[in-house]
Amino acid sequence: MTRRRIILEMGTGNDLHGSDYTKAALRAVQDALHHSSLSLFKSLGLSGHEMQINLTIGVQEPDQVDLDAVAASLPFGTVSPVARRGGDNLPADGPHDQIVVAIAAIEVWYDIPAHLIQS
Repeated sequence: MTRRRIILEMGTGNDLHGSDYTKAALRAVQDALHHSSLSLFKSLGLSGHEMQINLTIGVQEPDQVDLDAVAASLPFGTVSPVARRGGDNLPADGPHDQIVVAIAAIEVWYDIPAHLIQS
């Protein structure tokens, strides 16, 4: 078996009212997921439950993200989430809270059987 990254998807999300970093992160993850079709795993006979997922969230206030909630939004695999400084905060127009912009990067890793790997 050889561990290989076979998917890298990125997405963006925001919270327009409320300055909720977790809500923005969840939306970024959903955006990234909607860019993917995971039929590859089924066609190779790989289980979705065997995938290892590195989930990176970029926001201006990383400690404000509920990483357990964001990781739980992924439908398969073992998720290792981390939040780092990134994304952006934008001033709202008018009396509303700031706008929170989050970035998500989802890396899917698998232990690939040797017979599926070309040299």
